[in-house]
Amino acid sequence: MPPPGQTQLPDWDGLKLRVRTLIASHRVMIFSKSYCPYCNKVKELFRSLHVEYYALELDVTADGPSIQQVLAELTNQRTVPNVFVNGTHVGGCDSTYQAYHDGSLQKLLGDSKDAEPYDYDLIIIGGGSGGLACSKEAATLGKKVMVLDYVVPTPLGTSWGLGGTCVNVGCIPKKLMHQAALLGQALQDSRKYGWQYEEQVKHNWGIMVEAIQNYIGSLNWGYRVSLREKSVTYLNSYGEFIEPHKIKATNRKGQVTYHTAETFVLATGERPRYLGIPGDKEYCITSDDLFSLPYCPGKTLVVGASYVALECAGFLAGLGLDVTVMVRSILLRGFDQEMAEKIGAHMETHGVKFIRKFVPVQVEQLEEGMPGRLKVTAKSTEGPEIFQEEYNTVLIAIGRDACTRNLGLETIGVKINEKNGKIPVNDEEQTNVPYVYAIGDILDGKLELTPVAIQAGKLLARRLYGGSSTKCDYINVPTTVFTPLEYGSCGLAEERAIEEYGKQNLEVYHSLFWPLEWTVPGRDNNTCYAKIICSKHDNNRVIGFHVLGPNAGEITQGFAAAIKCGLTKELLDETIGIHPTCGEVFTTMDITKSSGQDITQRGC
Repeated sequence: MPPPGQTQLPDWDGLKLRVRTLIASHRVMIFSKSYCPYCNKVKELFRSLHVEYYALELDVTADGPSIQQVLAELTNQRTVPNVFVNGTHVGGCDSTYQAYHDGSLQKLLGDSKDAEPYDYDLIIIGGGSGGLACSKEAATLGKKVMVLDYVVPTPLGTSWGLGGTCVNVGCIPKKLMHQAALLGQALQDSRKYGWQYEEQVKHNWGIMVEAIQNYIGSLNWGYRVSLREKSVTYLNSYGEFIEPHKIKATNRKGQVTYHTAETFVLATGERPRYLGIPGDKEYCITSDDLFSLPYCPGKTLVVGASYVALECAGFLAGLGLDVTVMVRSILLRGFDQEMAEKIGAHMETHGVKFIRKFVPVQVEQLEEGMPGRLKVTAKSTEGPEIFQEEYNTVLIAIGRDACTRNLGLETIGVKINEKNGKIPVNDEEQTNVPYVYAIGDILDGKLELTPVAIQAGKLLARRLYGGSSTKCDYINVPTTVFTPLEYGSCGLAEERAIEEYGKQNLEVYHSLFWPLEWTVPGRDNNTCYAKIICSKHDNNRVIGFHVLGPNAGEITQGFAAAIKCGLTKELLDETIGIHPTCGEVFTTMDITKSSGQDITQRGC
């Protein structure tokens, strides 16, 4: 029977012969439609495997409807894509991908009959938190795993061991230096608590750095031992794709080895971005250099308003250094701006200077040394004004760039966002090339946080090798900025909440508070601040949680679990607080922003 609406009977025998000839004549034959996303996905699979295919687009072929009916009779499949490999019917998009994952597609293609087996089940490029978590989980599930990790030295020659940014030049040393600064404040407070000491107290940068680096060294060693215990092969080499399923690994001596794997995970992270001005790479440092700097940085200019910039400026000032922060526009872009401005105000109160709406245009060396002397020239973003000043150290913290552009991804067809170098993935962290996955900071549009990368890595390994279907949840992830006055948050910033829900649909409860520990020294009254953002039409569910105060990370971590469970304002009100603590402020909030009432606190 002809398809509905077709008046002239087609030459069915001729069409059947044509279809059979197409199937027999092509190694891979795809009956497709040009607008079909599933057809495009199948084509992408074969392109990633460097396998040529022939696609007949039925929507632009005169006999398309009739050919599709012939295929339905031949295969009992009425949809596209309709895929044949070496004359064998594979099926549609899902069937083709399933065949790829179980290896039957490769057998049909003839790729695995005589070919050598892969060296590894899984190769992970990047030995940071996410990559290590994924590797160990996959090895625990019985897979043969390799991890490649290589640190390209900074322009000043700084490099580090296994473990990635977090443990070497990120979260760990940052928190420890933050703690060093807090101890300085505690020393000042202690006099009011009756502690008497005659000796002049001063900070020794070298002792602190040595102790922190010794601790980091123990972590580096522990990671290597852990990989060895789980039989994960570790190479301190730079990985680069040279063909599908195959990488070149180059070590520090330039020696090259080659390795193949069925599956790859990219976990290469990010590195600090430079300004692109005269003198930046020659004379400036970044957070990659700061934590192992062998000398005290002295008078320091921090360029940038990121959380890295403010955290570093905060602890350097807390150690007694002269610190200035140069800001192009706003503080903590992407974070709640009310909280960001309160952080800036507190830092200014405690001696950090801010130069707003200026950007450096040149850094010159006036004198070599440890530290030396540098001259910074900056220009206003709003006019012709020029700023010049001398500093011992210039720390650049304007953001980070994904380490994806020199991995040979273009060789195997992995797509990246050309604007930022980040990799788009689906909800299972899979790239457009089916055997390549990506996790951590290099993901486009995802959170750049160590615990997120660890969780994503573990869950990916379990989905690949453990039969799990659990995906990483990127919603309501708690985080903390370790500025001198710590800032913890979970959920939406107030600006984002207004954007998504509308101001009229929100109720914002807030309060200032004074930690009991600060009352005796008599400092920073009505500086700490707490805020929750509630959705009126969803039972006053908490969609944004923000706290500015000591131990903000510890407070936020606890409330994050409750927010994950659907915390509401009523449940907070029903919760009995622990007295006297900072966290109890969230159980007694009764003033809304819309009321305009005074939130000043006069006692604990």
